[in-house]
Amino acid sequence: MDFNEQTDREEIYSKPVRAGKRTYFFDVKSTKAEDLYLTITESKKRFRDDGTFFYEKHKIFLYKEDFEKFTEGLNDAIGYIQVNNSSSESNHSDHKNGEETKTENTSAWSDVSFDDLGNNS
Repeated sequence: MDFNEQTDREEIYSKPVRAGKRTYFFDVKSTKAEDLYLTITESKKRFRDDGTFFYEKHKIFLYKEDFEKFTEGLNDAIGYIQVNNSSSESNHSDHKNGEETKTENTSAWSDVSFDDLGNNS
């Protein structure tokens, strides 16, 4: 098998998501044993002192045996942020004399489901 055939076999699916100044790439790839896994890449355009640019990239490799725990942790973290960092008046921070007091938001947040992440055919 030549290099191009191997590369084509490994790249199964790619979904870029533009979010402000960043782009996230969700790439499904295949191991030599043909097991699928996910790479999540954050890419951000940066500028050097001379004005030229480059892309700074950070990559996470996520294997199928970790999908459930990763999804659970991600959902928990997102839920925490949604409940505790809302811009609504019912959930805000007051800064008085360097102290921060929080008003809890009692409205429920909806779960973000990533169950389909590993189910792309």
